[in-house]
Amino acid sequence: MAGEQGTNEAELIVTESRVTQVGEFNVRRALPTRGRRTVGPWCFIDHMGPATFSPEKSYDIAPHPHLGLQTVSWLFDGEILHRDSLGSEQLIRPGQMNLMTSGEGIAHSEENPGVTSGQLHGVQLWVALPSSTRHGPSAFEHHGALPKFDMSNAEATVLVGTVGNATSSARRDSEAVGLELKLKQGEHVVPLEKSFEYAMVVTSGGVVVDNTLVTPGHLAYLGRGRDEIRLTTSEESVAMLLRGVPFDETIMMWWNFVARTQDEISAAYESWMKGDERFGRVASTLARIEVGPPLWFRSNR
Repeated sequence: MAGEQGTNEAELIVTESRVTQVGEFNVRRALPTRGRRTVGPWCFIDHMGPATFSPEKSYDIAPHPHLGLQTVSWLFDGEILHRDSLGSEQLIRPGQMNLMTSGEGIAHSEENPGVTSGQLHGVQLWVALPSSTRHGPSAFEHHGALPKFDMSNAEATVLVGTVGNATSSARRDSEAVGLELKLKQGEHVVPLEKSFEYAMVVTSGGVVVDNTLVTPGHLAYLGRGRDEIRLTTSEESVAMLLRGVPFDETIMMWWNFVARTQDEISAAYESWMKGDERFGRVASTLARIEVGPPLWFRSNR
């Protein structure tokens, strides 16, 4: 279910990411965590790499389904080939973003684009769709360039939403903003808005916030009620800053599904296992991913 939504007060809560396996790679999963399920509508943060891949250790993720969410894929290094059941086939490179909206159901794969070795480093973020659009059609969009703006001793890229005069062309279905912050060594002042809650994930280097050092492998929840935040870095660092209005719907997450009830998840699971048309087909040579049922499934049937 949806977890703590924070208060109207500025706060700093740093939680450790858990390591989980995606394909053949370990990733740091910063959200959801026990006690915090969402930050605004953001409900999932995976930080992958930096890691080296090879013919013996590929990063192929075979076709799998999604429900009730948007995936935001952003790379710092490497390339990934996206294929989905809409027929999309899109290579993503550093500085580019793929955004996929699942609606009632979509399937996709994330594959090695043919190179045999190299580095991979990036994040995948999920946005929970509100009830006003979560039953709508699925969609995919690729953004080869996104707006940037300079801050004090830093550069920001707007992945989703609007900050000042910079507006991303990416679709958004709720009040959400996602920024990449490239921070030079020194001090930084980042303007915020008091009505939003914020969280930060450092992907390289280290960032001091409220006298606390935040490093990769942690989520820094910043709360609400701030009009700015002061950051200090002793080396060049990169962080993802996410904001949103606290999500006012109770969500249930299982596997790759974001829903409201067990029955919705059970129906989606059955559709995927039956291979019916709900999630469609992905033009991939990889065998699709199958998974055991949710714990409640057997007892209800």
